[in-house]
Amino acid sequence: MPDYIIATSSTSDLPRTYLEEHGIPFIPYTYTIGRDLYEDDCREESRQAVYTGMRNGDILKTSMINEFVYEDFFRELLDTGKDVIFLDMSKKMSVSFENANRAAELVRADYPDRKLYVMDTLCISGGLGLLVDNMVRRKEAGMSFDEVVAWGEANKLKIAHRFTVDDLNYLKAGGRVSNASALVGSILSIKPVLYVPDGGTLDVAKKVRGRKAALKAILDGMRHDLSAVDCTGTEIHILQADCRADAELVRDTIKGEFPQLGEITITSLGVVIGAHCGPGLLTVFYLCGDRSPE
Repeated sequence: MPDYIIATSSTSDLPRTYLEEHGIPFIPYTYTIGRDLYEDDCREESRQAVYTGMRNGDILKTSMINEFVYEDFFRELLDTGKDVIFLDMSKKMSVSFENANRAAELVRADYPDRKLYVMDTLCISGGLGLLVDNMVRRKEAGMSFDEVVAWGEANKLKIAHRFTVDDLNYLKAGGRVSNASALVGSILSIKPVLYVPDGGTLDVAKKVRGRKAALKAILDGMRHDLSAVDCTGTEIHILQADCRADAELVRDTIKGEFPQLGEITITSLGVVIGAHCGPGLLTVFYLCGDRSPE
C-alpha cells in the first residue's frame, strides 16, 4: 500500500462517514450563528440542522482558515512520517488557499525528507469531493504519490459543477448579485443556474424563471455533457441543501435517460457553500469531457 496521506478540508463536502472509512484527515472551516462559533464537522445531521435553522431565520457567517491553523495541521500529518497531498477548494474562491501555501512553505523547511503537495484544485464543494474520491481510489489501488498527483492535475478540469439556488438574497449578501438584481429576481422568481469554469470561479451560466425551469436547465446541461462522452459507469454526486425531493427528481430523470450511468449518490451540501447560497441549493458533479456552461 502506498505510504502517503491524501488530506482535504471540510469544503470537499464529503460525508464524515466517508472520510472516516477511508482515513482521510480533514481541516474544518468554521462558521458562526449569532455569537456561537462552530466547526464544520461534515456530519449529515449538522448540515441538516443548519439548513433548518436558516429557513427559520438563522444568519451564518463563515471564516477562512488562517496560516497558523494550516501549519499545525500539516505538521501533525508529516509527523506520521508520511508524505502528504492536500486538496482544498479553488484559490479563486477563498484566500484560505494562499494561507495553506504559505504554511506549507514554512513546514517544508522543517521536513526536508518529506513531500507536501498543495494542489490548486480549481474545484469547489462536491467537485472537490469528487476529485478527492477519485484520487483516494487510485491511491488505494496502489498508485504512487507522483502518479496520483499527475492524475489529479490531468483530470481536475474534467469535473463538471452545476448549481442552482432558490433565493437570490443569499447571493446578494455574498456580493454576487446587486440589491436591485436580487429584488427584481425575487419578484419575478428568477433562478440563476451556475457552473464552475476552468478558472475555478463560480459563474452564472443562465437565468431562468421558476424552480422547474432551473432544474430543467441543470438536466439539460447534464444531457449535453453525458451525450458527448462514453458515460458508462460514470458516477454522479448530487448535493442538496434541504431540497431532497428535487435531488431525487434529478437523479431519477437522468438515470432513466442514461441507464448506463454508475452510482448516483445524494448527500447534504456542506455548510460553507450552503451559508453563501442558502437552503434550496442543488448541485451536481461528475467527470465529463470538459466544463461547459451549456
